[in-house]
Amino acid sequence: MKADVVTIFPQMFEKPLAEGLLGRATNSGLLDVRVHDLRDFCNDRHRVVDDVPYGGGPGMVFKPEPLFRAVDWIETHRGEPSAVILTSPQGRRFSHAEAERLSRLSHIVILCGRYEGIDERVKDRIATDEVSIGDYVLSGGELASMVLLDAVTRLLPGAVGDERSVGADSFVRGLLDCPHYTRPAVFRGFEVPEVLTSGHHGEIRRWRKHAAVRRTLERRPDLLPNAVLDDEEREILRELIRKRGKGVT
Repeated sequence: MKADVVTIFPQMFEKPLAEGLLGRATNSGLLDVRVHDLRDFCNDRHRVVDDVPYGGGPGMVFKPEPLFRAVDWIETHRGEPSAVILTSPQGRRFSHAEAERLSRLSHIVILCGRYEGIDERVKDRIATDEVSIGDYVLSGGELASMVLLDAVTRLLPGAVGDERSVGADSFVRGLLDCPHYTRPAVFRGFEVPEVLTSGHHGEIRRWRKHAAVRRTLERRPDLLPNAVLDDEEREILRELIRKRGKGVT
């Protein structure tokens, strides 16, 4: 996959792209990321990327010209992208399903928002997607774009050593993941659940399903209406709801 990131702080990406999952994917050729300094696409001597908003008000707004030129340059030198993504608090909430969709594309461009916002003509004429990573405001879109890149890259075939772990992640089927434990079996008096050390694989599988459904019901019940559950998980959910209705925890 090719990815181009347009930002006024390109140095912020040097370490994240060199370490961990993104670093391995880049070194192996799975991911080809280019980070572009938006100021390189300014025509004025001072390389100004922002201006005061029409109509007044606080803050500064990204000008359209440098962003249009940046995308034009990318299309000419890197090829036409499959998606141009603007990171923005006004965007659609980023999700696992969105990460899966983007991971199937061959080339994405990410425009990092900042200041009071971006000239609306960029959103209307360039961006194909406007994405928010949560209901809060960051100082800029750089961190959001790193989150997006990481979530998408780990879904690329070959990016994660054991791809079975990706399929069991939270949100893949609309459930949170179950609890996990490792050695020692007893630590400071706290024991691993006995079923996990029993060797009974059927009981372990059911315990994990039960724990995942219960955790989702307790922490993220909003996920359950769209969750993809098997018959056993649906029965577990019904039983948990019945117990909750009777005041049983």
